[in-house]
Amino acid sequence: MVLLQACANMAAPTGGAYDVDPPKVRQAKPNFNSLGASPSKIEIEFDENIKIKSPAEKVIITPPQQILPIIRSVGKKAVVELKDELKPNTTYTIDFTDAIADNNEENPLENFVFSFSTGDQLDTLSISGKVLAAQDLEPVTGTYVGIHSNFDDTVFTRVPFERISRTDSRGNFTVRGMAPGKYKVFALNDQNRDYKYDNPQEAIAFLDSIVIPSSMSAVRQDTVFVDSITIDTIRTVQYTRFLPDDLVLRSFQSDFQRQYLQKHERTEPHKLTLYFAAPTVMPDFSLLQPEVSNDNWYVTERSAGNDTLLLWITDSLIYQQDSIRMKINYTRTDSLNKNYIDTDTISFNIRKSARDKREQKNDEKKDGEEAEKEQIRFLGITSNVQSTFELFNPIRFEFEQPIVRFDSSFVRLEMAVDSLFEPVPFRMERDTLNPRKLTIRPRWEPGGKYKLTVDSALLISPYGLWNNKYEQSFTVKPLDQYGNLEVNIVGLPEGKVVFVELLDKSDKPFRKSFVKGNTVRFQDLQPGEIYARLVIDENRDGVWTTGNYEDKRQPEMVYYYPGKWMIRAYSDHMEEWQINTVEVIRQKPLEITKNKPEEKKRRDPNRDRNNQQQNQQSSPFGSSGSRGFGSTPRM
Repeated sequence: MVLLQACANMAAPTGGAYDVDPPKVRQAKPNFNSLGASPSKIEIEFDENIKIKSPAEKVIITPPQQILPIIRSVGKKAVVELKDELKPNTTYTIDFTDAIADNNEENPLENFVFSFSTGDQLDTLSISGKVLAAQDLEPVTGTYVGIHSNFDDTVFTRVPFERISRTDSRGNFTVRGMAPGKYKVFALNDQNRDYKYDNPQEAIAFLDSIVIPSSMSAVRQDTVFVDSITIDTIRTVQYTRFLPDDLVLRSFQSDFQRQYLQKHERTEPHKLTLYFAAPTVMPDFSLLQPEVSNDNWYVTERSAGNDTLLLWITDSLIYQQDSIRMKINYTRTDSLNKNYIDTDTISFNIRKSARDKREQKNDEKKDGEEAEKEQIRFLGITSNVQSTFELFNPIRFEFEQPIVRFDSSFVRLEMAVDSLFEPVPFRMERDTLNPRKLTIRPRWEPGGKYKLTVDSALLISPYGLWNNKYEQSFTVKPLDQYGNLEVNIVGLPEGKVVFVELLDKSDKPFRKSFVKGNTVRFQDLQPGEIYARLVIDENRDGVWTTGNYEDKRQPEMVYYYPGKWMIRAYSDHMEEWQINTVEVIRQKPLEITKNKPEEKKRRDPNRDRNNQQQNQQSSPFGSSGSRGFGSTPRM
């Protein structure tokens, strides 16, 4: 007998071929498309263990469920427990979208839908489209899209949707399981999950037209890949196309905002600040403690919508008081979303701690000689002036505190002519909202050298501060550092007021100009890439205006130029913009789209195996056998 001996080769296992396929359905209970079914639990079994990712966000059950269902994975099964009582003669659809994936490689099962009917007929029609934000054409993610077959104007505000869908990362939606008929379509950012528009702070969209779902036979080209870049075959596939599939809903939030006094504070003895929850009319107020005989005790600083109100107390007898009481009449919104005038009494207190009081006594003990050594604190002044100044900019001043008096004689603006500085005329404007701001508008000479001066001790605040001397020399940019833009716009509606906003790379507008005779012009633009948005100004107020469902008013229409313009210095640019050539859902350039779609990448199994082999060769211990190491994301 011959005995043979050999040492075992301790090579690491390769783990076999990579799994790149999504789970496959084996069976379902009840069966797919069952009729006369009334299950409280649906179980769908797959050929491998699965997981359900973000079921509350991705899984849509329609008709909408008032009581949240339980959706979970158990080994190879997807389990859905319905808590609502099922409606008779109704098609139920569970749209898993891409929530189901295998447990190991997380290969998603795309567009997976389960349907059954409690009656003797299964409704199979569907409609689809896209939801965009009306103001900036951003794709709206995670908003509900629902339908009503009742056309009463109040149904949207009183009755839950009959069937629903939810938008994905691209703003796309599909409402499934629809019966033949006529419908109105809505979008709703449902904050309280009752599937109806009962909160004016919810963003909505609505179509003016009636939608009639239908279907037709169609063909498409399907591409089969060997790997992520190699095409195997291109097949022609027949399928049923459901229409309409190109609906566009423009989402907006109404201009309603709940109004109330949010808070009030006194951070300094001479400053009272009131914060309101939303823009409001100017409130009416009066002092109760201390009593005053007139309204000359304060200077008002406010925001554009009066939602922030700051009162600078100029009467020293008042701001020296530790406690101030005020009666105020302001707009408030009740539980029925109606505004009324509320009257309230509020207190502003300055409480000094024991430490503050001790420090105050110590300060009072300082003799005059020490007080003289203290550094003088001047009134703060800021401006937008820099050593190189833009040709189209005015000069803007802002002071730390309100000032007792200010006029144009306090400011000297001079331009260098030969070796001398000569005075330059300008127009001075006081800010209508902020008494600490003012604007100086001269006629700039391109390339000119200027000097701006405010002499010391000319500006005095009510609190005893005065200004130090302010002086700034600067040069205005020459014309050859700017470009000009003229755009001829095609496709505008007749008789409408239209304006165009130029946008930076963050989609923020920085210049605006009105269209005249189908042409819009911008002068003195800084070189660089710019984008553009156009607004049809229906109410001619110069700003974009939102919609209103109660008035059946759509938000003002917005268009984006589908590309960008490169502005070059010392150049005149002539461009054409045909606003309807590119459909609205594809107009906004991806570079300035904030809500960029989630991209799904196709896994390359050959690359995965190569990466694993390389890792085995480079490691003295070989591979741990964990699958997916070094793999690339799937398409």
